[in-house]
Amino acid sequence: MRALAIAATGMNAQQHNLEVIANNIANINTTAFKRARAEFTDLMYQAERLHGVSNRGRDATVPEGAYIGLGVRTAAIRHLHLQGALANTGNKLDIAMNGRGWLQITGADGETLYTRAGALNTNANGQIVTSDGYALIPAMNVPANTIDLSINETGVVSALVSGQTAPQQIGQLTLANFANEAGLEPLGGNLYKQTAASGQPVTGVPGDAGFGTIRQGYLESSNVDPVKEITEMISAQRAYEMNSKVITAADEMASTTVRGVR
Repeated sequence: MRALAIAATGMNAQQHNLEVIANNIANINTTAFKRARAEFTDLMYQAERLHGVSNRGRDATVPEGAYIGLGVRTAAIRHLHLQGALANTGNKLDIAMNGRGWLQITGADGETLYTRAGALNTNANGQIVTSDGYALIPAMNVPANTIDLSINETGVVSALVSGQTAPQQIGQLTLANFANEAGLEPLGGNLYKQTAASGQPVTGVPGDAGFGTIRQGYLESSNVDPVKEITEMISAQRAYEMNSKVITAADEMASTTVRGVR
């Protein structure tokens, strides 16, 4: 019976849905994490009766055919790049983007990667890096005898060096934007990679048109809403159970048919 296969596709789709929800909940406290949403599409249809054909050779045509759908499949898992809440940390090297924009970093193999997790630090050479040790683009170094560090809304990084009365500029943060942020490939570790779907990055200075501003001493929180995720989880569970009941009903109907034939 086709109902068995159709219901099986529904159970498989809801399994994917639950996996996406589970990942969202698991990353509820991950800095700058962007929740994902599973999206589905129906499968092809099998025509039992075509619409628009003539009715047994007469002039009248069939106004409505009979098409039976063959189930559902996962079409995409969309990452929703919505702004998360900004949490005050008080750390001078923590930054958050208030608005659009991605920090650019140099990955392990030298390629440019993108992140919104602004938990920065300095390595042994004083270079500003991410929490995983990846260097920012453009690279900048904090002098060893720095007693204060400031980053303004436009991304200008200044250091007050011991023995000096005025801070000196040590770098300028830049941000990257994409025409299709949903097309970025998630790599884990709060990192994303450019793809053909995302388009080429457009770089600019924080505060420019189309770019967000920098908030020093803040981090962007995950945009996962726990109440929404629990609601989505219950909905996925109910849909899975309904598809399971369809399989049970189809199996019972098939058993009834077999008994009748005997």
